[in-house]
Parts: sequence; structure tokens; C-alpha cells
Amino acid sequence: MDKYLGLDLGTRTLGIAQSDTLGFVHGVETFRFEESAFSKARNRVHELVKQTGIHNIVIGLPINMDGTEGERAKSSRRFQEDLLKEDSSLNIYLQDERMTTISAHKTLSEMNISSRDHKQSVDRLAACEILNFYLQMKGK
Repeated sequence: MDKYLGLDLGTRTLGIAQSDTLGFVHGVETFRFEESAFSKARNRVHELVKQTGIHNIVIGLPINMDGTEGERAKSSRRFQEDLLKEDSSLNIYLQDERMTTISAHKTLSEMNISSRDHKQSVDRLAACEILNFYLQMKGK
């Protein structure tokens, strides 16, 4: 199985996950950047691609509960387009990310992680969930 990077893009953070050749997913980091400074987030993704050799990327697409796409979804699509402009060898997929952040908070609570500490882990865990969802759908 190919390796993948999973991304949960926010306005100030980029949750990053990675899969291995067996399909197991683990959190890599929560990369922080100034609000809307997406070029710094893209630079971090390109660094990871160079370090890991992984060219398959799954970006969470924040679709509204009614199925429409708002500004955050447009931002994810622009992020995808800009990554591809900078490196056309990438394979970038969008994955519906509805409920992943809520699920990540629930998981952290079940692990008895204090709500104060959720901020440190939630984006990385959401990226894991996005990547897991994609790999499960791909496997069907």
C-alpha cells in the first residue's frame, strides 16, 4: 500500500498525519502559522514531501452539514490548487471532513485528556481521522 499524508487545514493550524505501507495512521504534528499565512503551511507540506518521499496527500474538505461548501471548503480547494502549482507530481485528494474535529475532541475526552490540552492535539488527531476515512473509502 502507498503511504499518504493527511492534512486538516485551519486558519492558523495544519494538522498532519501519515500512513505507513500497512495503512496504519499516526499523527505527525500540528503546524502553527499566522492567521491565513497559508504559504507557510504549504512550505511545511513541501518539506514533509521531501523528507518522507510521500506524494499522496489527503486534505480535509470542510463541507457544511447540509452538503454545501462555504469559505473554509474554498480555502481547502485553493490550498490543493496551490500545492499542485508548486509541485505537479503530487497526488492530492479531498476528503469530506464533517464531524472529524468533533470526533477528535470526543476521542481526547475518552482518553481523559483535559479540555485545556485538547488544543495541542485536536488538529493532529483530526488529520488522522481524515486520512483514516479516506483509506477506508479507498479500500472499498
